[in-house]
Amino acid sequence: MKVYVIAMDCEAECVVSKLEGAAERRVFGRRVVEGSLRGESAAVVVSGVGKSNAAAATQLAICEFRADEIVNLGVCGGVEAGMKAGDLYEVSQAVQYDFDLAQLNGTSVGVLNERATPYIPLATDGRFPAKTLATGDSFNDDPSEIPLLRSLGAGLRDMEGAAIAHVCETAGVRCRSLKCVSDIIGAGCTAQYAKNLAGCLAILSDAV
Repeated sequence: MKVYVIAMDCEAECVVSKLEGAAERRVFGRRVVEGSLRGESAAVVVSGVGKSNAAAATQLAICEFRADEIVNLGVCGGVEAGMKAGDLYEVSQAVQYDFDLAQLNGTSVGVLNERATPYIPLATDGRFPAKTLATGDSFNDDPSEIPLLRSLGAGLRDMEGAAIAHVCETAGVRCRSLKCVSDIIGAGCTAQYAKNLAGCLAILSDAV
């Protein structure tokens, strides 16, 4: 079964609005909507913002629905020069750029304790250009973060994707992610986000 793990209600509506026979309930305090999408059973779990919320919701989706595919969908920040609001990307790999055990064991930023590389692979289907996603628990426009993000090869930045991918990798569940750029780092992300959110949600909805 395909289950969508999505941070915010407004993002979740991109999928929920298309579910046939939708039924909503609460599971461990989280909004869950079940139905069918293009003739196949599907569900949406609204995680809330941030890595811990995303990880918990992903584990819930796997356990509650025996999900064989998790799809994360939402808006994100753009890191690469030339990106613009409304650009749509698949995620080919994700990294937690705020995870750092270098002082303890000498590993580079993003390398989780049980892994040898910072990059967690995701499945792609070639519908859209693929980028590396950097995930961290902050929403800001701090220019001091740009060198780190670019050193990791990140084209996109969000607050959930790598945590979702990490849980899926551990559980052996296929993971995909589709992201629409709402703001560009270094250009006032809060104002851009507010201005572009509705348009990005419409683009994501069309892509579902």
